[in-house]
Amino acid sequence: QLVESGGGSVQTGGSLTLTCTGSGFSFNDHTIMWYRQAPGKERRYLAEVAPRSDITDYADDIKDRFTISRDDAKKMVYLRMNDLAPFDTAVYYCHREPDLWGQGTQVTVSS
Repeated sequence: QLVESGGGSVQTGGSLTLTCTGSGFSFNDHTIMWYRQAPGKERRYLAEVAPRSDITDYADDIKDRFTISRDDAKKMVYLRMNDLAPFDTAVYYCHREPDLWGQGTQVTVSS
């Protein structure tokens, strides 16, 4: 399973770090991704990090503010989010292909 944590409420310009903790599978063998779903919108891809490496990929619109990283010894993937704005308000999910999702963690950014 995947379990997200670290969400919360922040003001515009604030920062948060989300954590995704994996268990029950070979975490170190899998790329882990972050997605988010804003109210009334489809779930969308944000970033991913490959196993046993620093190889990452980002959606264009967040790559200057968000940083993904992983600690394979802890079976965790992090998403550091800086300069948050109200449009970043969403439920954030981590994902392992093909079909493993966490329950999500709510991020709310107020103006």
